[in-house]
Amino acid sequence: MRLSRLFFTSLRDDPADAEMASHRLLVRAGYVRQLGAGIYSLLPLGFRVSQRIEQVIRDEMNAIGGQEMEMPVVHPADLWRETGRYAKIGPEMVRFKDRSGRDMVLAMTHEEVVADLLRDLVKSYRQLPAIVYHFQTKFRDEPRSRGGLIRVREFVMKDSYSLDADAAGLDRAYDLHYAAYEKIFERLGLATVAVGADVGIMGGSLAHEFMALNDAGEDTLVICEACGYAANQQIAAVGAPDPAPEELRLIEEVATPETPTIASLAALLGVGTDRTAKATFFVTGDGRLVTAIVRGDFEVNETKLGNAVKAIGGLRPAQTEEIKAAGMEPGYASPIGAHDTTVVMDELAARSPNLVAGANRHGYHLLNVNSGRDFTPDLVTDIANARAGDGCPNCGSPVVLRQGIEVGNIFKLGTDFTKALGSTYLAEDGSRNLVVMGSYGIGLGRAMACIVEAHHDDKGIAWPASVAPYPAQLVSLGASRDPAVGEAAEGLYQRLTDAGVELLYDDRDESPGVKLTDAELLGMPRILTISPRSLTAGGVEVTDRASGERSVRPVSDVEAELRG
Repeated sequence: MRLSRLFFTSLRDDPADAEMASHRLLVRAGYVRQLGAGIYSLLPLGFRVSQRIEQVIRDEMNAIGGQEMEMPVVHPADLWRETGRYAKIGPEMVRFKDRSGRDMVLAMTHEEVVADLLRDLVKSYRQLPAIVYHFQTKFRDEPRSRGGLIRVREFVMKDSYSLDADAAGLDRAYDLHYAAYEKIFERLGLATVAVGADVGIMGGSLAHEFMALNDAGEDTLVICEACGYAANQQIAAVGAPDPAPEELRLIEEVATPETPTIASLAALLGVGTDRTAKATFFVTGDGRLVTAIVRGDFEVNETKLGNAVKAIGGLRPAQTEEIKAAGMEPGYASPIGAHDTTVVMDELAARSPNLVAGANRHGYHLLNVNSGRDFTPDLVTDIANARAGDGCPNCGSPVVLRQGIEVGNIFKLGTDFTKALGSTYLAEDGSRNLVVMGSYGIGLGRAMACIVEAHHDDKGIAWPASVAPYPAQLVSLGASRDPAVGEAAEGLYQRLTDAGVELLYDDRDESPGVKLTDAELLGMPRILTISPRSLTAGGVEVTDRASGERSVRPVSDVEAELRG
């Protein structure tokens, strides 16, 4: 491909809204362009990278017996009503009516479609097990797009589905996908960590996320470097030690003016934040007020809390008037005397004696508050975020926190979807059983962005050979002044093109500085420079983009290597 004909343009300046290196470089180098919030076009270079990523995934999916297919991006809403997810999912799902007035949705994922196909196609145990997959557009109306391709609303995902006769078969399929994902990310040049994860709207019994470590990642990972325990903070167990036992003291009200925060309260009273109880308030999608109580040295984990109260439609922060309507005073609140709220207390806070809690009166707190004596929570469970230095739930060693970007996920769905849709098969013994499913996803655009995050420098992108749009970029310098340069570059490009070897050839009438700057920005694995100086030195200057190593080699040697 001649750069003079390529549908692209490079930019000298970073996009104003770019927060991450991948966003900045993919836009500057002409790989992508934004159409709207969270909606991007892949330009020819970006599309070639996506195709290379897709082929790596396809190779490994086929290697574990996957069968590629394609399912629609528009679904009848009734299918999602059958599984109950139509009501459970909030505004992230795009709902609309077709011209006949039928309710439709844009696909967020395809479990419903697969389960529907199962009840139509699979009749006998002889048709199981199977793995099907496709590459298809998804649309999720995210409230906050960020990071270029990291968090978007429209994206292409490889989603695969394992179909088995029993739980043992699902275990095997899950392990196959786990191993395939490790190979995929290794081939893509991504170092990932597999962590235990929340099943979320997918449901099921088990999930893992494959995380690319990145300081700008939205997910916090809890990792034990001693035993290898790794989990998303959304589900990581808290390994804080039990508080020392104390005699329960009498409750006492004290004046605490201008102390609406835990830090200001602890400073005024001269106690540690671990001696306080923190109240946080949420409202579920179905309108329930939830009061969450953790110890003051912890933060509420909204995922754990939402799962604990089975929050249909998720959680949102409660408004001041909603809190006051339940008899509590924001900034000075506690469950004591509260009404019309579901009180969920963290199990560590419930075991901690004589805490300082709000008196539900502005400027006042209560000393020596004890769960079970002074108020009775509706539920006691783990709803706190694990912290750096807490004990590992497996071995007790201190854990560390790392930020990560999710590039893949795997779920054991079990029979949640097949039960809802009646997807059964006739077993060998004549009984009729539910098909057991697993679901497994990789977002192509996010994978592309994560590869750039891992492979770039201050000059631009440095693509791994496995996904680079072209194996090399040929640059001619000074051809207008030295015909030998043009002849050598054109000859090399034409011979390789005729041999079926694709190169990106910068044949533009631009200055050497512009051409070399663009070559480093675009990031092909090798930059082949032909100039009067290189010809005098013996041929082509070959630069390894990742290492910066340079050497001058005969044109014939470079040509032979690229043909190979």
